[in-house]
Amino acid sequence: MDEFASETKVEWREWGPDAFDAAAETGRPVLLALTVPWSAECREMDRRTFGEPRIAANINDGFVPVRVDADRNPRVRERYTMGGFPSTVFLTPDGEVITGATFLGPDGFRGILDSVRESWDAQGAAAGSVPRQLQDEAPPAGDLRPRIEEHMVEQLLGAFDDEFGGWGSDVKFPLPRTVEFALVRARDQATRTLEAIRTHLLDTYDGGFFRYATERNWGNPRREKLLDENAALVRAFAHGYRYTGTEAYRDAAQRTVDYLTTTQWTGEAFAASQAGDDEYYRLEAADREDRTPPHVDETVFADRNGLAVDALLWVTAYTDDERARQYAQRARDAVCDTLVDGGEVAHYDGPASDTGLLLDQARLLQGLTTSWQVLGEPGPARAVADWTIEHRQQDSGAFRDGPDSGAGLCGRSLHPLDATVELADALVDLAALTGEERYHRTALDAVESFAGAAERMGVEVAGYAAVAARLQHPQRLTVGTEAGTDLHRAALRMADHETTVVPDPDGDGTARLLDGDAVVAEGATPAELEGALTGAE
Repeated sequence: MDEFASETKVEWREWGPDAFDAAAETGRPVLLALTVPWSAECREMDRRTFGEPRIAANINDGFVPVRVDADRNPRVRERYTMGGFPSTVFLTPDGEVITGATFLGPDGFRGILDSVRESWDAQGAAAGSVPRQLQDEAPPAGDLRPRIEEHMVEQLLGAFDDEFGGWGSDVKFPLPRTVEFALVRARDQATRTLEAIRTHLLDTYDGGFFRYATERNWGNPRREKLLDENAALVRAFAHGYRYTGTEAYRDAAQRTVDYLTTTQWTGEAFAASQAGDDEYYRLEAADREDRTPPHVDETVFADRNGLAVDALLWVTAYTDDERARQYAQRARDAVCDTLVDGGEVAHYDGPASDTGLLLDQARLLQGLTTSWQVLGEPGPARAVADWTIEHRQQDSGAFRDGPDSGAGLCGRSLHPLDATVELADALVDLAALTGEERYHRTALDAVESFAGAAERMGVEVAGYAAVAARLQHPQRLTVGTEAGTDLHRAALRMADHETTVVPDPDGDGTARLLDGDAVVAEGATPAELEGALTGAE
């Protein structure tokens, strides 16, 4: 149970089969409360709604109340969220959805309680339904074609906001993977978006990036700071610096590294999130000194730390930032020591933690392949990849998000696109680093399992088009030295960020850019390599 449950008057149960058995035995619906520790709305609903004695009594008497920390339980989150937090979802004893909503004040909550009771009394279990994304066994498959990348470039052009930067005409999300895709295909869009993010979402005093802006002009930001979102932006700004040399991008990345290694550092790895507090963040810098900063959730999640390791090591690669390197290594080692068992990754260190979730496997693998490229230290990369392929890939080539068992609808198949993209991206790197074609083939099968839907994809999943392009035209820059030499460091800074850099301590001292199996550029010194790569472009 999360630490805020005691602030309410509801007699919460833990998620699991016991709660659904109790619902079946008593003939009552399940009331599922999905909360996160970083949401001010969750705390407000705890106080105003779940803390109201009469509402709590109605819940306790007429429902089986279950409370879930959505960050700690991704499978429950992905199957039941109503699009934001808090999410209140009413379920049948079989886990099917009757109805749900996000934030509800006391009056709105009383209304939905009455509505659910009426539906339940009239229809019983027939009032529930299975969400659409859980009804199909596999995503729409197809073949990879150049058209996938072309379509995404068209989407960028159509959705870009020429006045304010970013994509879309309403709420503005930073979309770091979309920025990375645009850096090599629509650079003006990428740099204008990086400028908007840096100007409006970067906390210039405490550090770190806010989540998103609620207005088209990037105004009125949501103030939460999540590790995964900050790590992804550190990487995007680092890549932006690599392409443009803009010092402001380097500064934004390094200032965020400072935030992650102080405020969000637990002593061993990176903390999950820092809560949003609009009143606190509107204060002038001097006034913040006398206030308690917003709550930090110190849970160490494998997926978010994998992203942080990846991001900090790209900062290291482009800037020689020693602090970023040291903290990336420490976090990588802590996660691998405590959360990895024979290639199976635990979501966090706790008895209730899920293990083998696709997003944990994928993001940690990405951190490990980047560690291999930048430091020459692979860690358990092969073991993590092999376990994931053996236990999560289905006959169709698609990957499940977790095991095929669990309470409610957790046993139903869910094939997450974002996690598949991140896994495939890491597998492309692993294929180049190991020389094992099977990893490339697995990545290809996974990406093709969604190719039938490629023409319907928008800019928010530009990462899919990026990995599709990498699979069709794999490039690797082999460096015939150990990691850390002048030639290797130069290769990291000169390579396109979609090219895998492969240090080879047994090599002949020459760096070679390969497009497939064809050598298109080579050099034995940084200057020779720069000249060769410039001529190859």
